Amino acid sequence: MREYLEFGDPKSDLLLLQPVDSADLSGMEREIGRVRELTKVPFGLLAIPVQNWNDDLSPWEAPAVFGDRGFGGGARDTLEGILEICDGLQGEGKRQFVLGGYSLAGLFALWAGCHTGRFRGIAAASPSVWFPGFPDHLREHGINCDAAYLSLGDREEKTKHPVMSRVGACIRETEEILLEQGIPCTLEWNPGNHFRDADLRTAAAFAWVLEHLRDPMVISSEI
Repeated sequence: MREYLEFGDPKSDLLLLQPVDSADLSGMEREIGRVRELTKVPFGLLAIPVQNWNDDLSPWEAPAVFGDRGFGGGARDTLEGILEICDGLQGEGKRQFVLGGYSLAGLFALWAGCHTGRFRGIAAASPSVWFPGFPDHLREHGINCDAAYLSLGDREEKTKHPVMSRVGACIRETEEILLEQGIPCTLEWNPGNHFRDADLRTAAAFAWVLEHLRDPMVISSEI
């Protein structure tokens, strides 16, 4: 079983699952604190360290976007490891799981929702939906969850990079696809570029999903 770190209340019936790297872990306490400010829904969070970010979270192989580090397409193995965690924690109870994360981890969460119904919610903060072929994959396979959160920084699409500049169009298309599939979702625009307040953006993503699962008809205006 993959290793993970526990935050919040690990005995809660509702568990947030987040693939993380060292930068995510450094902001984890601030992220947890922000989630608690935004919702009173009890939760635990399992931070799941990822060894090779580009390989372990990408759904299929793709060429490098920056430098010479391409994408290895190891998401399926990562998903299998996370599902093993869910199986080990399920026991005889009725634990519910929300999968989410930032950047490529947000893309991974959306992709995972296309291939399993295990996660009640998907929390995708500034997800890398520019990834080649992803919107088409989402449209073809659909997503299986009760709520999905999307966000993007309002400066993320304002770049001359030919791949990254597509992120705005891709996030809008992702929202459109989810709504067409009848998935309750929201798209929030945050101030700044991709590297601003990743922990707080991730917290907002998880908090929105928690609030929606608590009561689909009542979404806090503060989130």
